[in-house]
Amino acid sequence: MVKAGADGVKEVGPPLSDGDVESLRAGDRVRITGVLYTARDAAHGRLFPLIENGETLPIDVRGQIIYYTGPSPARPGEIVGSIGPTTGGRMDKFTPALLRLGLKATMGKGARSQPVKDALRQHKGVYFGAIGGAGAVLSRFVKRVEIVAYEDLGTEAIRRLEVENFPAIVVNDCHGGDLYQDGMRAYAREET
Repeated sequence: MVKAGADGVKEVGPPLSDGDVESLRAGDRVRITGVLYTARDAAHGRLFPLIENGETLPIDVRGQIIYYTGPSPARPGEIVGSIGPTTGGRMDKFTPALLRLGLKATMGKGARSQPVKDALRQHKGVYFGAIGGAGAVLSRFVKRVEIVAYEDLGTEAIRRLEVENFPAIVVNDCHGGDLYQDGMRAYAREET
């Protein structure tokens, strides 16, 4: 579900449909409420052989958002520790295969490769950017956390997060929009 908020920020709630993804454009500010799944390098390394062999994944990725993060342990009385994004490009070799299975969004920081951008177009996906360096602040938007797969990976285990108004921005949309490239073009100086 995607709907316009009163302040111009789009409200996003997984599971996402093709139509939801198509309504998002690079540069849109969003607030995500609902479920996010966490997965970083080690978890992706375990998911990929399952995908290659046609085996069932430990989570159903259809319509979902994977957040590239490995939260730090929660302090007493807190739900989760710092939960900032990691670099999305480190998951580029895995992302097209997950999008083929119906994943609708990923979230991290930094630019994505051309094969990922092509897969976002082909499979109707979106890449959200989360605020790097603000993991302690982002933890305030997490209402519940549970490990759902690969507990032995510690901080890199796959977690199911329930979030409310989690802030992000659309970096890459399914129309070929790229916030980083658009920004560089907008502020590039013409050579004289």
